[in-house]
Amino acid sequence: MPQQIANPADSEIRCVIRFLNVKAAEIHQHASEFYEENFMSEGMIRKWFRAFKDGRTNVHDGERSGRSSVIEDLVQKVDGKVRENRRFTISFLSNEFPQVSRSVLYGIVTEHLNYRKLYSLCSGGIFL
Repeated sequence: MPQQIANPADSEIRCVIRFLNVKAAEIHQHASEFYEENFMSEGMIRKWFRAFKDGRTNVHDGERSGRSSVIEDLVQKVDGKVRENRRFTISFLSNEFPQVSRSVLYGIVTEHLNYRKLYSLCSGGIFL
C-alpha cells in the first residue's frame, strides 16, 4: 500500500478529479487509498466533477465576495493610537476599540503594521 498523504491541498485533489475521466464514486474510492481522513467528501467530488464536465478548467477557488475582516480605515486608526503611545499593549488597544476583537487587533498590529515586541536589557545603566 502506498504511503498516505496527511494534508492534501484542495487544488491537488481537484487536479485528480479533473484529469481522471471516471465516476465521482470511483475517484473517492481511489482517493481514500492515498489520502487520510481529511480529504473531500464524495458529494464535493461530484460537485467539482460536474463543474469540470461543464467546462471549468481552473482548479483553484475563485475570489470571494464580501468585506475583508480588516478595513484599511481601522488599520490607520490603530496606527494612530500606537503612535500616540509607543508603549501600548493589546489590552490598551482593546479598551480603545471595544467593538474590535483582541485577535483582530493583534493581527492588525503584527501583520498589517509589522510592529514587534522589543526587549531592552539594562547593564550598568546602559541599554543593550
